[in-house]
Amino acid sequence: MQHITKILFILLFLVSKNLIFSQNTGYDNFLSVVAPPPAFHNEPNGFKSFLVTTNGYDNFYLGVDFGEPYVATNPRDPLNSVCAFNMNSFYYTVDGYNWTRNSPLFIGYSTLGDPVVCFDSLGNCYYLQLYQNGNAYGLVIEKSTNKGVSWIGPYGCSSTTVGLSDKEWIIADQTSGPYSNYLYAGWRQFGGSGGMKFIRSTNGGVNWSSPLSIPGSQGAYVSVGPNGSIPGGSVYFACQNGSAESVCRSTDGGQSFSAQVTAASPSGPGVICAGRYTVKNCIRTDAFPRMAVDNSYTSTRGNVYIVYAANPPGPDNADIFLVRSTDYGQTWSTPVRVNDDNTTTDQWMPSVSVDRNGKIYICWYDSRLDPANNLLTNLYGTTSTDGGLTFTQNNPISDVSFNPNSMAVGQPGGENYIGDYIGISAIGNTSYSAWMDGRNSSLGSYTGFYPDFAMTTSISSKNMVNNDSSFIIVKIPSIKGPFTGSVKFTASLDSLPLSGNINISFLNGRDSLTTYPDSVTVRVKTTGSVTPRLYKLSILGRGTNGVPAHNRNVDLLINVSSVSIGTDRNGTCDFKINGITYNTRQQLILQNTSVITVQAVSPHTLPTFQYVYTHWSDAGDTTHIINITGNITVTAFYKVQYKLLLNSLVGNSFGGNVFYDSAQSFSFGVLSRHVTYNGDPYVFKGWTGTGSGSYTSPDSSGNDTAITMSMTNPVLETARWFTLIGIQNISSEIPKEYKLYQNYPNPFNPSTFINFDIIKSGNVKIILYDILGREIRTVINETIQPGKFRVSLNADNLASGVYFYKITTAEFTDVKKMLLIK
Repeated sequence: MQHITKILFILLFLVSKNLIFSQNTGYDNFLSVVAPPPAFHNEPNGFKSFLVTTNGYDNFYLGVDFGEPYVATNPRDPLNSVCAFNMNSFYYTVDGYNWTRNSPLFIGYSTLGDPVVCFDSLGNCYYLQLYQNGNAYGLVIEKSTNKGVSWIGPYGCSSTTVGLSDKEWIIADQTSGPYSNYLYAGWRQFGGSGGMKFIRSTNGGVNWSSPLSIPGSQGAYVSVGPNGSIPGGSVYFACQNGSAESVCRSTDGGQSFSAQVTAASPSGPGVICAGRYTVKNCIRTDAFPRMAVDNSYTSTRGNVYIVYAANPPGPDNADIFLVRSTDYGQTWSTPVRVNDDNTTTDQWMPSVSVDRNGKIYICWYDSRLDPANNLLTNLYGTTSTDGGLTFTQNNPISDVSFNPNSMAVGQPGGENYIGDYIGISAIGNTSYSAWMDGRNSSLGSYTGFYPDFAMTTSISSKNMVNNDSSFIIVKIPSIKGPFTGSVKFTASLDSLPLSGNINISFLNGRDSLTTYPDSVTVRVKTTGSVTPRLYKLSILGRGTNGVPAHNRNVDLLINVSSVSIGTDRNGTCDFKINGITYNTRQQLILQNTSVITVQAVSPHTLPTFQYVYTHWSDAGDTTHIINITGNITVTAFYKVQYKLLLNSLVGNSFGGNVFYDSAQSFSFGVLSRHVTYNGDPYVFKGWTGTGSGSYTSPDSSGNDTAITMSMTNPVLETARWFTLIGIQNISSEIPKEYKLYQNYPNPFNPSTFINFDIIKSGNVKIILYDILGREIRTVINETIQPGKFRVSLNADNLASGVYFYKITTAEFTDVKKMLLIK
């Protein structure tokens, strides 16, 4: 929360200094440090990735972060990749498919985000962040010599007291040339002279050069390539400079740069919203250059590639384009469109990488599956093997479509944020992409392979006994993208039995595939008396150089069974297994021939409803024994009962404060309309019901002493009783006419008297109304003999104001006004 407050403070500070303006098409005064939502939190260190499999393809869910990923792969180990997300979320994998969060502390530096990562040729990993210490802004780096497992540093890379540093990039020279393992970084600088900055380190990030200034407005990107026969002899710096994609080159290890060259002049992608280029529901994007250089020893060696999003001519909002240079960035090709959808839907936020064989990998966000162009989006990918002249058929990398608006975070400028860049890292015959994904309506962090193969198993669990055999078909049903090469499978158990043997083998020794679709068969054989337990069989498929990598687990229940015990009211109703109480379903692995005792606990009573046991799914008694002979699922079923809460001042009621089955017909009521309570006479006037489906009397006659109804939720019924003690016969004289007298005293507080004359025996009602004509109270509703009477009215529970009282008989009606003043 302190970090969030700090970022908001920075935003306010920059506004006060007139450093934040609406972005124009030249990206002047563009700020990318963003404010997380109030409930934002990073996953904790040690957090493990989850496998999300769709039709045999895997996406790896790393958690919820704040977007802006970058990914890199160890040149010495294709199974070791790292990625980082805002604000400080670093993840690593050492087996190619399990990711672990391990973010360094950057002790002494308050990091602001925009993380980027790279490896040098020795396999050292570098993790670069923006920081703010008081009025000083800059870049800070940490180093890992063991694949991202632990950290050395931090080392300050740059510092300025002028203004915020923004959107840095980093690259390492992985060649064996004269600048081998030099680190190069670039960023946008606010304040002072502003513009783009570049620095280098010649000693593994410990010390850094003074910044070089390079013209530009935003989108710094650095890459390394050859200079003729000199490996790593060219360092390229690309950025947005006005509306141009500009590139300059260094041939002396980053000490100086040539004049900038325009690689392209695109029209920004999407539409202008809140002063920025946006797509969808004002989700911000950009046309910044993403760059990669071919360091292979093929015919395309030295080619420089820039990809960007832009609006093509016509109605299309955004496409992905590539330009290339074959002469070290001096001249550039005509833009080639990368996406092959031929629709007017949005494509934006690309990333590019080139492998050691010269193959180009590109990924981007793509909405082609949604013709309306306002909801569904996937991460798409493609490759090129001819230096960017043509591209393979595009394919989705993300296996589930998502709505970017469901993860967008509103920003102070009015635009919405899902991150400003994504990452891709080429690994031989495949690549690893890292992106933000809204499939769970959050800024989910994901990685995935492209090209890739799907992997399925014929079963996910198998019960076996001693001296038994089972066969598992492992299939590659399809491939994604131009996947080539073989897939080799291995199978292993999580542990070995203490007695007996479990033999795992591939049928006919065939453990690899080279054509698709195809399958191999794993044979599991038990010999001897195998220790009873659940064994996890892990089946791992790897591409030619170890990736793509996909793992499938099969549960081997050897001499044991899977037993599931619970209720249909999971988390609410209790049950017992061998005397131990639970209220959530229990998944047990029990040895065959064992015995357990289960018991349903009933009722489970809450204040206004309860659950009552009805039966077990196996037709057993409330408490009964289960003999374990195989997998079984047993459920205790409960019915719901709702409570009728009945309030009656004088008692004399029936059917209340009882639980009834849902929709069951029942009766409640009062035993008599007239009762004496504490020596005073009372008359029943009806019911006031509370709750859905409750009963409320339509009038105050009191004739509905008994009611029949049913309930589907708890209700409260309150009996309305009125005392008759206020009616007094004040004269034996028989009046000659009906009459209603003015109450006295009037105004009154809180009691007053109402006199009236009755000339014939019959029903008499006096009803009190408020000034809006709403019935407030029935003062009397009785059969009265002829005479002169007085009734008292107590208004303790009424508010001050004007009220009306009305007398009604078979032959007479009159209304008068009274005033209550408190």
